[in-house]
Amino acid sequence: MSGVYVLRETARRTWSKTLRRPVPLTFSLVQPLFWMLIFGFLFHRFTLGPAYAGLSYLDFLLPGVAAMTVLFGASQAGIELVRDLQTGFAQRMAGATSHPGWMLGGKMAADVSRLLLQALAVALLGMLLGARLRPSAPGLVVAILALAAFGVAYGCLSCWIALRTRAQESMAVFVHVVNMPLLFTSTALVPTRQMPDWLAGVARWNPLTRVADALREALLFGRVPDAALLLPLIVLAALCFAAARHAMARAAED
Repeated sequence: MSGVYVLRETARRTWSKTLRRPVPLTFSLVQPLFWMLIFGFLFHRFTLGPAYAGLSYLDFLLPGVAAMTVLFGASQAGIELVRDLQTGFAQRMAGATSHPGWMLGGKMAADVSRLLLQALAVALLGMLLGARLRPSAPGLVVAILALAAFGVAYGCLSCWIALRTRAQESMAVFVHVVNMPLLFTSTALVPTRQMPDWLAGVARWNPLTRVADALREALLFGRVPDAALLLPLIVLAALCFAAARHAMARAAED
């Protein structure tokens, strides 16, 4: 069985399973809407600082919530993989080709494309609520690449944990223990200027900060994000993909 066939079939199956479960898909949009409604209007008098002069808190929040949507969605990529491991489907598909990474690539292609569409829907919902965006096409391309790289990195990390533990409980721990600290130590909700010095230092190394800042550059200021924001995300995605691919190769041998 060719690697391309495995990639295509895995992507098709992943999308098919997503479309058969409209409730989780709908909830993935309702949750960001609540964040924008509650935080956007609760902190509408929040002072953002001179770097964001003329912008409302909702304007600032929208790119962060779009990035958060990808974070929460990618963190659950391993949950379905655990089910496939328990039924033996993942082992059969990974063992059907000499390159098990094709299966992982197909899953990431489906999951990340879905998450990008969800982020787009979140942006449209934010605009309906009153957020003002000034996007530029070149900046948007770079920001989408950053968002996709982050989705691949975090999705592969979730799959690696699933492949190593093969337990739903471990995925629940990963989702609940990692997501919130990553969110609240980033600039998704507040700029570094409003953070204590120690937290601002942590935020600068947080990959979610890089994604949120790249989206703000492209959506709020119409600028092309600095390549320094994008390169570490691509490296992180490559490392996480390699780790998950190695774990999948080992699963295929079981």
